[in-house]
Amino acid sequence: MATIRLGDVAPNFTAKSTEGTINFHEWLGDSWGILFSHPADYTPVCTTELGTVAKYKPEFDKRNVKVVALSVDGVESHHGWINDINETQNTTVNFPIIADEDKKVSELYDMIHPNASDKFTVRSVFVIGDDKKVKLIITYPASTGRNFEELLRVIDSLQLTAYHKVATPANWKHGEDVVVSPAISTADAKNIFTKGVDEIKPYLRMTPQPNLK
Repeated sequence: MATIRLGDVAPNFTAKSTEGTINFHEWLGDSWGILFSHPADYTPVCTTELGTVAKYKPEFDKRNVKVVALSVDGVESHHGWINDINETQNTTVNFPIIADEDKKVSELYDMIHPNASDKFTVRSVFVIGDDKKVKLIITYPASTGRNFEELLRVIDSLQLTAYHKVATPANWKHGEDVVVSPAISTADAKNIFTKGVDEIKPYLRMTPQPNLK
């Protein structure tokens, strides 16, 4: 089993889900994607997580991001659990949940960590670009719920820096100033970034976020 690293093409797979059989790459199409695993159905932290993702779907849609969840339980179990999620989280689950009973996808993405549990998937998150390459990997312990505001923030950064010669500083949020790429000279930066360049140090130049009107 190969380790997946940033920049690798996300492994393709075909699997059953609550919205029918999915071929992962075909399902993604030209969208970005989030694939995230949860330890098992009917678990409390994951119930809150899937409910949260359903509420955030308009934000993911705005960013051209498709979301898909996964656990090692079956489709029937998933459908029963969705009823509980909708009821307790006051929402409607609006994305597919993959049934990975044979652990094929979990093993492909190294989602089972024997030191944590040899049976359940850990809380892994993979953000995949529209080029099908892995852009971000985060793994949480089973006891810690994920921060989906942080995932939106990271996607904003990934999409901005993919198309502009900038990086985002610590704690950056959409709309704030960004760092000019070190590969660009200050003279060139002033031509590229017409909103202005603030040279704090020769290697640390800031500019307003370039893709805002």
